[in-house]
Amino acid sequence: MICRASEGDSRLAGHKIQGAPFREVLPKQAIRQWFSPINAFLFLQSTSGLLLLFVTAIALFLANTDFVPGFLEFWHLTCQIRIGDWKLEKDLLHVINDGLMAVFFFVVGLEIKREIVVGELRDPRTAALPVVAAIGGMLVPAVVFVACSQILGVPGDASRGWAIPMATDIAFVVGLLALFGDRIPLGLKILLLSLAIVDDLGAVLLIAFVFTESLSFELLGWALGGFVLTYGMNRAGVRAVPIYVVVGGLIWLAVLKAGVHPTVAGVLLGLMTPATAWVNRETLNGVLGQLREELDRLPDDPTTLHDELAAVEFATRESVPPLYRLEHLLHPWVALAIMPVFALANAGVPIRMSYMSDPLTQSVACGLLVGKPLGIGLFSFLAVKLGWARLPTGVNWSMLMGGGCLAGIGFTMSLFLTGLALPASHIDAGKLGTLMGSALSTILGMSILTYAVVMGGKPETSKDSAK
Repeated sequence: MICRASEGDSRLAGHKIQGAPFREVLPKQAIRQWFSPINAFLFLQSTSGLLLLFVTAIALFLANTDFVPGFLEFWHLTCQIRIGDWKLEKDLLHVINDGLMAVFFFVVGLEIKREIVVGELRDPRTAALPVVAAIGGMLVPAVVFVACSQILGVPGDASRGWAIPMATDIAFVVGLLALFGDRIPLGLKILLLSLAIVDDLGAVLLIAFVFTESLSFELLGWALGGFVLTYGMNRAGVRAVPIYVVVGGLIWLAVLKAGVHPTVAGVLLGLMTPATAWVNRETLNGVLGQLREELDRLPDDPTTLHDELAAVEFATRESVPPLYRLEHLLHPWVALAIMPVFALANAGVPIRMSYMSDPLTQSVACGLLVGKPLGIGLFSFLAVKLGWARLPTGVNWSMLMGGGCLAGIGFTMSLFLTGLALPASHIDAGKLGTLMGSALSTILGMSILTYAVVMGGKPETSKDSAK
């Protein structure tokens, strides 16, 4: 690496560089130093969950007061794109739920592929517990909802609400686990993260196959052509991101007009993103070695090295798989912008006593509060006892049940499914059920984990737990 020194003292520059980490010899950007505490805060895993909690509180306050008149009506403002006689018209709420959330689901697709390729879902034995637990965490809440709906008398047009309590909001869960610091085993965090990713995959399948009512096969054919084009560009080595953005936008539009929820397109595009680097480590080393030779041979004139530096820039960028680059680029935007905007638009529910006693509200809340921990705990217990899986190191059954209760925090995906599963007349009751169930799951899960960590003594090892 090069570090400029004052004229006539180039040896001093070389002396400073020798043995120093390469980041320390690069010029310092004052603005990055000023903002480093802010960056450290923004990229904490818990930040997204805390921000969602704050935005949800604001949305509930504004929806139940006259502090901002017309808050609920604001989300129904019409947005329109018109080109000649063609137009795309949606209200602001659908722009967020169908448009911005497609980016959220694209990142979900990236996360699912990463976990399958190099994460916890790569090894079948390691993946067994979160996959089995996630299946239990989806099936049992749906069964609990159906049972409660029969007992309490949920109207028939709200019967598809069984899908609402099936999801887990990992942002809230990670934020709450962060409050325990290193007293929570890493294995529990990884288990819940993997479980939430399988949950997300289940939700995507529901959206694709359950909540798609009418299809235009002609437009689906155009969307399929877009996916084939995307695959072909990947194979041909096209690396210009704007081209993929344009093609992805056309796929999104075709899927939307075909009658399938466009978030499915986001997930599929995420799954198609390459997870391997185009430039391997050996090639990168060779390019960097050639650059060093050129630096020693050519005069100190930036214009003479333009082509060489451009090649090095390309090699270093393409030595990181596109999947990781895009995930690193988009995750802060999704966690700190898209999800809070979604929460602001969807969590503002007028709280009325009639909703609190509504059978739908209570059924959704019971599905999250009772169904999630029951399904996760029961299916995990069976998987361990049958020898299909084992508990992660340091995780005992109390911790697992506490984590299972926290998995009852549905929020983002549950609110999203509420809008798809229920008719307009029942949406507010469904949303309130999600908020109630999530709040009660938080209290119960944190109480169990506090007991397991503080009062429960030394955690069991996975070997002991399996017995």
